[in-house]
Amino acid sequence: MDSNAYPVHGAGLGLRRALMGPLAARPPDQVDFLEVAPENWIGIGGARAKKFRAFTERYPFVCHGLSLSLGGPAPLDEAFLHQVRDFLDAHGVRYYSEHLSYCGDDGVLYDLLPIPFTEEAVDYVAARIRRTQDILGRRIAVENVSCYAMPGAEMSEIDFLRSVLDRADCELLLDINNIFVNSVNFGYDPEDFLARIPGERIAYAHIAGHHEEAPDLRIDTHGAAVIDPVWDLLDKAYARFGVFPTLLERDFNFPPLPALLTEVERIRTIQEHHQATREKDRAALTGSS
Repeated sequence: MDSNAYPVHGAGLGLRRALMGPLAARPPDQVDFLEVAPENWIGIGGARAKKFRAFTERYPFVCHGLSLSLGGPAPLDEAFLHQVRDFLDAHGVRYYSEHLSYCGDDGVLYDLLPIPFTEEAVDYVAARIRRTQDILGRRIAVENVSCYAMPGAEMSEIDFLRSVLDRADCELLLDINNIFVNSVNFGYDPEDFLARIPGERIAYAHIAGHHEEAPDLRIDTHGAAVIDPVWDLLDKAYARFGVFPTLLERDFNFPPLPALLTEVERIRTIQEHHQATREKDRAALTGSS
């Protein structure tokens, strides 16, 4: 995606209710945009709605859905999608994304489960994404997810992801931590995976911490600090694709806000380094022509 076409820019933070008080008391300069799950705010009124509105009036927002279950067997919840569209419009939300997974059938399973990596599943999910985009009246991004089993796989994770993006003609929410987690759990090279990402489809990115259950098992928790290999992978992604908007996810075990903002600031520092490098390279190229 062209840098001017990104829905937001810079470094973002996932807005959780536990963070609203500290963020409202001292709005940080490090945060360029915020993200919420629409499921947590649709239908909320009263004082909480007013506090939320204060944030959407101050910051650019994106939304990351939790319950659409794009790969699930149950019919797509079109009534919910109409609610999402109204919510996005009411708050001027810049973009909507969802997980490339499923989370329910006749009810919610409260987990993000892997879709079988098959041609049949590619067609099925791509059709549901296209229908989602039709109802919302906008393009969406789907996120590469962490998983702990690959049932019925007939192709690799990256081939499945690329095929869905192509057939759905949608964009990618690139989760850097999920690439690293899956690379450990399934024994592949995260840089090889990254090299096959269609960079032109990246809308924005997530980075987060995870739990090391065992040397060969990582659990995506969003409850810890980002580790150095994940930061390194983000650095390599910028070097390959250019700088794209990137958001820090943290869902629990919140440190004091200044410590959390240090991680957001680290995103910005890496971005600024790559932007400066590219500008220097362009200047050198122009000077030599």
